[in-house]
Amino acid sequence: MKTPSSGRDRAESCKVLLVHNYYQQAGGEDQVYADERELLKSHGHQVSELTVDNAEIAAATGPLGKLKLAGSTIWSASGYRQVAERVARDRPDIVHFHNTFPLISPAAYYAARRGGAAVVQTLHNFRFICPGALLFREGKVCELCISRLLPLPAVKHGCYRASRSATGAVAAMLATHRLSRTYRRAVDAYIALTEFARGKFIQGGLPADRLLVKPNFVSPAPKVGAGEGGYALFCGRLSPEKGVLLMLSAWEQLGAAAPPLMIAGDGPLREEISRRAETLPMVRLLGRVDGPTVTQLMGAASFLVFPSLWYEGLPKVIIEAFAGATPVVAAGHGAMTSLVEHGHNGLLYPPDNAKALSEHIRWLVADPQRAAAMRPLARQTFEQRFTAAANYTQLLSIYEAALNQRHRFGRLL
Repeated sequence: MKTPSSGRDRAESCKVLLVHNYYQQAGGEDQVYADERELLKSHGHQVSELTVDNAEIAAATGPLGKLKLAGSTIWSASGYRQVAERVARDRPDIVHFHNTFPLISPAAYYAARRGGAAVVQTLHNFRFICPGALLFREGKVCELCISRLLPLPAVKHGCYRASRSATGAVAAMLATHRLSRTYRRAVDAYIALTEFARGKFIQGGLPADRLLVKPNFVSPAPKVGAGEGGYALFCGRLSPEKGVLLMLSAWEQLGAAAPPLMIAGDGPLREEISRRAETLPMVRLLGRVDGPTVTQLMGAASFLVFPSLWYEGLPKVIIEAFAGATPVVAAGHGAMTSLVEHGHNGLLYPPDNAKALSEHIRWLVADPQRAAAMRPLARQTFEQRFTAAANYTQLLSIYEAALNQRHRFGRLL
């Protein structure tokens, strides 16, 4: 029998303050933040929020404004004060940070801990070990900075916003808080999205005993699709790291054997993709589409193509594909190796290899039953790992671990 003071009981009844720094361009992190907020509320938790928006950065013009922003990236007095005030007012048991960069900064961890709350940080990208956040540079995976106290290669190459000065500010933030042991002293639990990511963060020096894995989820679950459209689908941002141009090269190599390909999305490569698609009669560029349309496209697709050149965090589009019973053909590295089981719910091909992708597509479309046989297994993957119910159970265990960590070592580690 659990005692009233058990960690599980405290987690089930805990009050949570969610903290998030919105980017100037909305992205997947913002959706995950909203999903988890509603998940907690639906289970009866008292949830309060503290958010800031990078639109405020537009005011940081001129040398003095940029210098002030760089300083705030390392230690934001405003971020510290805001979190301290909210913790004093709302008395949360847990402060769950999604993104602190750049307006909140790691200073806010100390404010939460000094107010008596446990601190949880979700690692949506690789910012803690890479100033550019992607472990990706010049079209290739790059791991030069993972284990470095001071990530000088990133500064040399201007990996953040193609600016050495801006990258220098991020590098200074990482070095400062590594030297002061902020990431070990002031955070009770980290959430990595995949086992692959967890391994990279451990390699980068984050404490293994506090790195716990919890993926994103999809709710409500869409209807199971039948793949009746007979086409392949790409759905995502049309940018270099997503591997869209490599995918088009694979379709060029397939020639007459190429299945119809629908490309849903927008981004900086749209014009180039549009030009190349004009020479490929089986390729159709749809542009940006809304959520319900994506769901319909996903269910009717024979399979999803995910040719990403970078490691990814945890691509929600793959979870959405599995939810719709759609198998996935993905680059075999990074997060994808934690999601796609080759020959079971999809196929993995050697990354950054258009010929290998074309061969995998050719094999899959040669017999339509191959993709059809993977459909129930893809849905099974979703039901076992990526539902809201499964996610809440995992989140509760992480909160329990964070509360136990805080009670074990007190307000300040």
